[in-house]
Order: sequence, then structure tokens, then C-alpha cells
Amino acid sequence: MMHKIGFIGCGNMGRAIIKGIVTSGVCEPGDIIASAHTQATIDAAHEQFGIDVTLDNTQAASAEIVVLAVKPYMFDEVVPQIAPALPEDVILVSIAPAKTLAWLSETAGVAKVVRLMPNTPAAVGEGMTSVVPNDACTQEDVDRVLAIVNSFGKSEFIPEKLIDAGSAVAGCAPAFFYMFIEAMADAAVLEGMPRAQAYRFAAQAAVGSGKMVLESGQHPGALKDAVCSPGGTTIEGVRTLEEMGMRGAVIDALMATVDKAQSL
Repeated sequence: MMHKIGFIGCGNMGRAIIKGIVTSGVCEPGDIIASAHTQATIDAAHEQFGIDVTLDNTQAASAEIVVLAVKPYMFDEVVPQIAPALPEDVILVSIAPAKTLAWLSETAGVAKVVRLMPNTPAAVGEGMTSVVPNDACTQEDVDRVLAIVNSFGKSEFIPEKLIDAGSAVAGCAPAFFYMFIEAMADAAVLEGMPRAQAYRFAAQAAVGSGKMVLESGQHPGALKDAVCSPGGTTIEGVRTLEEMGMRGAVIDALMATVDKAQSL
């Protein structure tokens, strides 16, 4: 039996995608097969999701849609390894930076390729994914991939030249948000708030602020201004952040991730 979706690699991002697929009912667990390097990893995936698992990458590659979910440094080894096992009409999906549509198609010897840049909030159904299909993909092919992607969050099409920017602002940014939440909680703890409560306050503020941007349609600057009363506490905090160079630091951090992605 040919599986509908095969995962080469079953790490954090692979498991987040599988969770979305299974939870939303895009396909049944038995329609999915995943490979990994260790028995412990595939046993855990089978127990959690009920999917088929294997230690053999080529077995997982014999699916209608094959998702390359290994680390970027492994692509040079793994893609040629699975190439002979890929079905002729396979849709090859990559979630790694650096490897282009052209490289993937040529190295794997397949026509249809889609690059995705998801992020780890996919694990809680709030992912943000960049989608870049090549010209060989039909609308039906793209729709099948979108059904997977939208099962764990939101997605948008972008040109391939912007995929590193999309990865920076969505894929890498959660780590920066976590740092910001942790720092805000530290400040609340300094003022006497219990740490667990401080994390809840800071995290919910982040969730609510993001939702305000998405649902209000207002510019983030306008939303910021609405919180800053004349002579009040918030504008004093904003002044301090500006004095410490917050905006420049954030921009520099994101540009550093783009530079790193392009050097892989």
C-alpha cells in the first residue's frame, strides 16, 4: 500500500506537522509513514499518533507526498539516498532553508517540489508557514499541500527570493518572543509576582497583542499609541526601550538569521 504522506525525519517540526494532520483529519494515521534515525524516536511517534513508522528512509519515501523534515545539513546525504525510491508523480515538500526548488528537483530527480517554512507554534495549531511551489505543481497539488499546512495554522504564498525573510520573521521569531516573555516575567518576579503567574500574564499579553494586530487591521504603531497615555507608565517604558535600542536590536537579529540561512 502506498501511503498518502511520508515524513523523512520525525523531529520537533515533523511531529508538529503530523499532529496537525491527524488532529484535523486531513488523513488517517494509517495513511502516514515516518522515518527517523533511532528506534526510540519512531516508537514515540507511533505511540503518540498511531502512524506507521520505519528506520528506512527509502520506505518512507514511497508516498504520494514526501516531506523532508531532517536537519538542513543532512539534505546532501538524504535526498540522493531517497531519490530512487520516490514515485514518479510524487510531490516533494521541503521545510529547510538554503536548498532551492531547483536544487531539490534536480537532486531528487522529481518534477513537483514545494518549499515550506513553518514554525514551531504549529504544535499548538498556531503556525505561520511560507509556501513556495514550483511551476510543475498543479493547482490540485498545491491544494493538497495547503490542506496539510493549514491544518496547523495559517499560510501565505511568497516568492522564493523572500523565503529567508519569511523564515526570519515567522520561523526564527518565536525564540525571540520567548526571550521577551521570559524577560517580562523576570521583571514581574522582581516586583514580587510568582513566576508561574508572571509567565501566564506575559504570554497572554503576547497572544492578545498579536491577535489585535491580525484582527483590528490597525498599524502596530497605532495600537502602541493607543496604550500610551500622555505622561503615563507605558510611554515611560517605551522611552526606555527606545533608549536601549530595542528596534535596532530586533532588526539586526532578524537580518543575522537571514545571513545565516543564506550561508548554509
